[in-house]
Amino acid sequence: MSDCSHDCSSCGKECGERDFHENPHPKSSIKKVIGVVSGKGGVGKSIVTSMLSVLSERRNHNTAILDADITGPSIPKGFNIHEKALGTEEGDGLIPAYTKTGIQVMSINMLLENESDPVVWRGPVIAGAVKQFWTDVIWQDVDYMFIDMPPGTGDVPLTVFQTIRIDGIIIVTSPQELVSMIVEKAVNMANMMNIPVLGLVENMSYFECPDCGKKVPVFGESKVEAVAKKFGIKTTSALPINPELAKLVDAGKIEDFNSNWLDNMMDMIEAL
Repeated sequence: MSDCSHDCSSCGKECGERDFHENPHPKSSIKKVIGVVSGKGGVGKSIVTSMLSVLSERRNHNTAILDADITGPSIPKGFNIHEKALGTEEGDGLIPAYTKTGIQVMSINMLLENESDPVVWRGPVIAGAVKQFWTDVIWQDVDYMFIDMPPGTGDVPLTVFQTIRIDGIIIVTSPQELVSMIVEKAVNMANMMNIPVLGLVENMSYFECPDCGKKVPVFGESKVEAVAKKFGIKTTSALPINPELAKLVDAGKIEDFNSNWLDNMMDMIEAL
């Protein structure tokens, strides 16, 4: 606009010039960014992020995880990461940790004095930390970055969507009846930010009997296909309740999981 002052902080107008996206660190190289989101907590967003990252690395892609769940960081535990983040010798950025298979990871736990210290910060400070994970960390030759988003549609998800150019999101949900409404909130937020919804993962979809192989829908019949059809989401996956997978996460050995539950989701991501 001809009368634009280029100060968006005090401007109420909607125009094409408003772009809050930040560039990553000058030494970073990142090709595709996928956000993993949920409308509510406790549905398995972090484990889906971890499993997709492992699948990506197994397919010989350079992979990274940006853990944006500042108040509930669980990515380091699944990968047995306990070291602190280090700065470069030049002092111009942070270096992410590497898992045993080579996945780059940055999480707030790597910056705390003690891993168990609570992050008692207000929203703007948390959002600022996430922003710095993008701008201050040197991500090296990344083919696919997965962002483990905090649940909901508040300050931090908004900051991520506005700060980082995301190629698409994957929504993680659970079978309970209420979740369809919560999924709709996540879909609507993505639409408002012009970010494509790439896939829908239903976690805790069923329990498979180890003796007879029968699949039991513990939380009710799966709704993933119906919900996906309602919102025009083409790719869906269903994850079972699996005690062995939980043991791997608790032991920091998520990279050892062996299943094809999310193979179709990774196929879709590779086809972007």
